[in-house]
Amino acid sequence: MIRAAVLGSPIEHSLSPVLHRAAYQELGLDDWSYDRFEVDEAALPAFVAGLGAEWAGLSLTMPLKRAVIPLLDGISDTAASVEAVNTVVLTKDGRRVGDNTDIPGLISALRERGVEKVESAAVLGAGATASSALAALSRVCAGEVTAYVRSRARADEMRHWGERLGVPVRTADWSDAAEALAAPLVIATTPAGATDELAAAVPERPGTLFDVLYEPWPTALAAAWSERGGKLLGGLDLLVHQAVLQVEQMTGRTPGPLAAMRAAGEAALRERHM
Repeated sequence: MIRAAVLGSPIEHSLSPVLHRAAYQELGLDDWSYDRFEVDEAALPAFVAGLGAEWAGLSLTMPLKRAVIPLLDGISDTAASVEAVNTVVLTKDGRRVGDNTDIPGLISALRERGVEKVESAAVLGAGATASSALAALSRVCAGEVTAYVRSRARADEMRHWGERLGVPVRTADWSDAAEALAAPLVIATTPAGATDELAAAVPERPGTLFDVLYEPWPTALAAAWSERGGKLLGGLDLLVHQAVLQVEQMTGRTPGPLAAMRAAGEAALRERHM
C-alpha cells in the first residue's frame, strides 16, 4: 500500500482525505491510501523522521506550513516566495521536497470562473493565507492591492510581502473594510465570523468575491454577495484546485475533470450538517 496523508492541528475538520480518495478512485489507484493525523509543531519532526519507503507525500495545514521547512531537503520557488509549504513529496531517492499548491490553486480557481486579470483587488485579513493570496494576485492583478488589517504589525507584514512578491500593497484599517467590497476582486482570508459585519455593505453590483472558508458555508458575506449577483468562489474551490496539484505531484498522474472531487467535498459537507 502506498501512503499519503494530511497533517495539522486541529485536523478533524479537513476535507483533504475525501478529495484525495475521490481522485484515487477516479484514477484507479486501488493500492493508495490517504489519511489524516493530528500533528502539532512539536510532534512534526518525529513524524517526518518516521516516514518509511511506503510514503509518497504529505499535505500540510496550519500550524505546520512553515514549521516543516527545516525538515526538508528542498522547497520550490513558489513555496520559498511565501515561506510556506503545504505539500511534501517523498521522491524515490529518499528526498523530501516541499511545494505550495495554494498559490496556483487560487489562480486556477479564479481562471475556472473566468477571472484572468483585474485592475485592482482587496484582501481582507493578513497571515499565511493572505500572503498566498498576494502571491496569486501578483499574476492576476494589474494594479494596486489594498489589504484591510486589524493592527500596525499586520499592516507592516502585508507591505513586506507585497515588496517581496512585487505587488504594490496599500494597507487600511479594518474599520474601513466595507470599502474593500467595491474592488473588482475581493479575497477574504479571515476566520469564520470575521466578515459577517460586512454583509450589509455589499454594493448593488459587486464584482468577484473569493472567500477561502468552506465551513461554515456560505458565510454571511458570501450569501449577501450571491444575492446581489456577484461572482462567488469559496474555500472548496481552492481546496479542490490545490488538491488536484497535490495528487499530480504525489502520484505522477492527473485526475480528470474536477467534478468528482468537488462532488465528494460537497457531499461530505452536507453530511456534516444533517
